[in-house]
Amino acid sequence: MPKLTKRQKAFEALLNDLPVSLGAKEAVGVLRKALASAKFDETIETHIRLGINVKHADQQVRSTVVLPEGTGKTVRVCVIAKGEKVKEAEAAGADVAGSEDLVEKMEKENWLDFDVLIATPDAMAMLGKLGKILGPKGLMPNPKTGTVTFDVAQAIRDVKAGKVEFRADKQGIVHTPIGKARFTNDQILNNFVTLFDAILRAKPSAAKGTYVKSVYLTSTHGPGLKLDPSRVTAEVRDLLSTGK
Repeated sequence: MPKLTKRQKAFEALLNDLPVSLGAKEAVGVLRKALASAKFDETIETHIRLGINVKHADQQVRSTVVLPEGTGKTVRVCVIAKGEKVKEAEAAGADVAGSEDLVEKMEKENWLDFDVLIATPDAMAMLGKLGKILGPKGLMPNPKTGTVTFDVAQAIRDVKAGKVEFRADKQGIVHTPIGKARFTNDQILNNFVTLFDAILRAKPSAAKGTYVKSVYLTSTHGPGLKLDPSRVTAEVRDLLSTGK
């Protein structure tokens, strides 16, 4: 049997002391203790398995939400637009904005030095030929995620403020980053509550039975903490109703 490191032993001790039914507040506290020995700013993530059948079009879960505490990550935004909208995007804080010139650079040089791509509706035709380049990397603008819009200034502000997309994968699991190790407990909890509430609101009407099957909270190199779905759901609703 492999010998455990000091950090792994510390994780094991934390996990052994956990209650059977773990709520969001407790989980965040435990996770923060586990992060104490990390040597870099780990990403905090949540993984939520939903009771949906993603093979059916009417049971897809995909939307966006602005995390109140941000993601802790500097997001590089590229905007493809025409005319004055290019200047509007630059003024709103886009890292790079352009038209045919940028599309040509993506096509010929495979230039993708950005995290989010926003486009105006009249510029989408230019991006059509880049589907095989942008699609696999999840960079193709989509009206459902607010990245195809004439209001480029607002779209840029939302992304910079912490807007994230959540989407159930083929197994019906939503994987979403909700902060960084440097965040406080309250910041992590605020982001978790906002995301969880958005996922509850995104429940497809065709989904039957238990909607939230399992909830895990983890960090890049930390332990995976299993939360009680029923307790978390009640806790989130209570926190939202009291405004705490």
